[in-house]
Amino acid sequence: MNIGNYQKYISEETMMGPSSVRILDELLRLCSLQFNSDNQILDLGCGRGLTSFIIAKETGAKVYANDLWISAAENKKRFIKWGIDRQVIPVCEDANHLHFEEKQFDAVFSIDAYHYFAGNKGFFENNIMPFIKDGGIALIGIPGIKDEFEGRAAELLSDWLGEDSHMFKSPKLWKEIIGSNNRIFSVRTWEMECFDTAWSEWLEIDNDFAAGDKKYFDLIIKPYTCFVGIEVKIA
Repeated sequence: MNIGNYQKYISEETMMGPSSVRILDELLRLCSLQFNSDNQILDLGCGRGLTSFIIAKETGAKVYANDLWISAAENKKRFIKWGIDRQVIPVCEDANHLHFEEKQFDAVFSIDAYHYFAGNKGFFENNIMPFIKDGGIALIGIPGIKDEFEGRAAELLSDWLGEDSHMFKSPKLWKEIIGSNNRIFSVRTWEMECFDTAWSEWLEIDNDFAAGDKKYFDLIIKPYTCFVGIEVKIA
């Protein structure tokens, strides 16, 4: 993936946090997926559709772009503008109540979103896995806390995140939360390499949310947090 091909789409309008493009790029590089137009992919928590656009371009697959906060109508306008409205389908549904077909997707992606709704054991097994085909995969990239600070999220992150600190979990704990099942072939979690670049590109954006994060970056975000990569292969 050549990130330069998408530079003009990366803007204050499409960014909603640390660069989702950098997180997606690392997932695609490490997992070496092969798709075509016959495949279907779910982008869960797609925000303003930037990751869905790139997934469609990089894989050639049909992409369902789902987000609860951004309406399907709003994202559809962007997809038409970007010329991908026949390949990318906007959806606006709660991740707890998705209405897709059983085993519909060859892959599920979730970039900087999964931690908002999936922090309890059993969520993946009950709410996500049923929609993934046999032999499919889930690829997730989310903010978390480093392994050595697991159990201290409220203590270390509350000045920055307040009551949302509980959503930040370590790679080790996320592996436990995904759990095991006779359909799960393997679960791999790791601290992602794109942390510095993804954050620096976000902090350069001129908006209030980035400015708020910037105040806490050196004191809290950089020493204690990471991006957690999660790869779940379905048997």
